[in-house]
Amino acid sequence: MITKIKRWEIMGVIFIVTFGASLHFVFEWTNYWRPAALIAAVNESTWEHFKIAFWPSIIWAIIEYLSIRKDLNNFFIAKAVGLLTMPLVIAVLFYGYNAITGQHYLFLDVIIFIIAVITGQIISMRLMLRDKIDVAWMRKLAIGILIVMTIAFATLSYYPIENFIFAHPENGEFGILSDYDYNEHDH
Repeated sequence: MITKIKRWEIMGVIFIVTFGASLHFVFEWTNYWRPAALIAAVNESTWEHFKIAFWPSIIWAIIEYLSIRKDLNNFFIAKAVGLLTMPLVIAVLFYGYNAITGQHYLFLDVIIFIIAVITGQIISMRLMLRDKIDVAWMRKLAIGILIVMTIAFATLSYYPIENFIFAHPENGEFGILSDYDYNEHDH
């Protein structure tokens, strides 16, 4: 069972990184089709980078649950903690190196994304390999966190909060940028 769960989490890293990287460009590839904004990055804000880690992770979690649920302990707790870890790692590393260097580098952003996904999957795996946590309120809290995250990631690109995490770093705009705005900036 341990090897099986490790294999699934490693496959998850590959799926999440690959799918997440493609979600960075889907909005542009669909000619700025607004429904694509549900899961695709719509600007270069930190929030949108959180989003392109979240959607592949939640899709992978569903696939994983449907495929090997009988072998999994603490699944919802593990996935909630793993999914909360990814944006935290992205934010700490991204803002940390930006504070030090005063600028951002694409190659570091990609490495940070990969580190965040790996960290989230490792934490998730470790929690699933622990003895069963049979505390109903923790499971309910984890499911609640997953629901809140899903709602937030499904709506906040359309209705962003005016906060630096949601701001496009080049122009300070929020939310879905127009075709013109999107093409004016590197991504």
